[in-house]
Amino acid sequence: MNINRWPGQLLLLVLAFVVPTLIALAVGAANLGTAATVGELTFAATFMFLIVKE
Repeated sequence: MNINRWPGQLLLLVLAFVVPTLIALAVGAANLGTAATVGELTFAATFMFLIVKE
């Protein structure tokens, strides 16, 4: 995946939110809000990676 262009970056950010959220739900998060918080944290970390990488 080419993350130097914005479509690749957008896909990476969406996956960084969705995948950990679904994993947290599958592992047994108390509710969707808790699972979404895990997704937000990974989204923020990925976003910072993309900013610093440039």
